[in-house]
Amino acid sequence: MKSRIILASASPRRQELLTQIGLPFEVCPSEWEEVTDKELPEEVVQELSYHKAMEVYERNVTEEGTVVIGADTIVACGGQVLGKPGNRERAEEMLGKLQGGTHQVYTGVAFVWKEKGRTETAGFYECTDVRVYPMTEEEIRCYVETGEPMDKAGAYGIQGGFAAFIQGICGDYNNVVGLPVGRVYQELKKRQLIG
Repeated sequence: MKSRIILASASPRRQELLTQIGLPFEVCPSEWEEVTDKELPEEVVQELSYHKAMEVYERNVTEEGTVVIGADTIVACGGQVLGKPGNRERAEEMLGKLQGGTHQVYTGVAFVWKEKGRTETAGFYECTDVRVYPMTEEEIRCYVETGEPMDKAGAYGIQGGFAAFIQGICGDYNNVVGLPVGRVYQELKKRQLIG
């Protein structure tokens, strides 16, 4: 049984989700620059989550008994990856693409730990379909003015004010929030990384 879990993310949403399922953990945000040459959403999130976890592992883990969890979430719409908007114009543009249709949210999760002197890795990705009600330009503008979209992939947070526009989801809700914690728990248990 592993006694120490490190979350390689500063995301308060991921921290809340791990706390919700009762997993004790420490936070050590990754300093790895998010760059990838991958294009498929599932490959992007798996590569980024792996590098985030590995960077934190290499900085912090010297002994057995520690597992690092890295995660990355992106939104994909019509084959296009939508990251964090960065500015209001981009946020409005993204929401204009998402409104009135169905898009996908992908989260990649990576585990890195030391076992019998060797570095071990494992990972997976989860995909959830999200249907969004049609939105007027005024609704999009008002939502962007809240500031909520700026630090979120796809320019929205399902657990925030954007809930007013969610028509439905197919898949794991927590995955859309930023971490499919049910699957995280099961994968850690399967690998005997938690008791």
